[in-house]
Amino acid sequence: MKAKKRKKSSRFRGTHTHGRGFKKKARGSGHRGGVGMAGTGKRGDQKKSKVLNLFGNKYFGKVRPLAKKPSKKLEVINLRELSEKYGNKKEIKLLGYKILGKGDIAISIKITASAASKSAIDKIKKAGGDIKLE
Repeated sequence: MKAKKRKKSSRFRGTHTHGRGFKKKARGSGHRGGVGMAGTGKRGDQKKSKVLNLFGNKYFGKVRPLAKKPSKKLEVINLRELSEKYGNKKEIKLLGYKILGKGDIAISIKITASAASKSAIDKIKKAGGDIKLE
């Protein structure tokens, strides 16, 4: 037969401080520390109602943004530079470049680039050229 275990409340009867150190220290609820968020984690069932009332279901689980691919930094080239550098060519491959519409282009040329501004596309098509974005 198991012996009856004494209750915790009876353990400190007759002592001045009830195991809390200095007598005046634990008179109010200030010694308890407050009603903070400690113990509200995954297994904190005793405080789950408080957490759910405050935050809803947003409190639990990891919040991670969806994995985004880092944007590529593209080199920039203007139409004026294109006509100066590649004036005699019919086809140009400029992967890793963004073509901007600063300046004019007088020759018809086929360009393959990573990106281009609207004004650049319009000016290339007006000159009789073609642009392909990859």
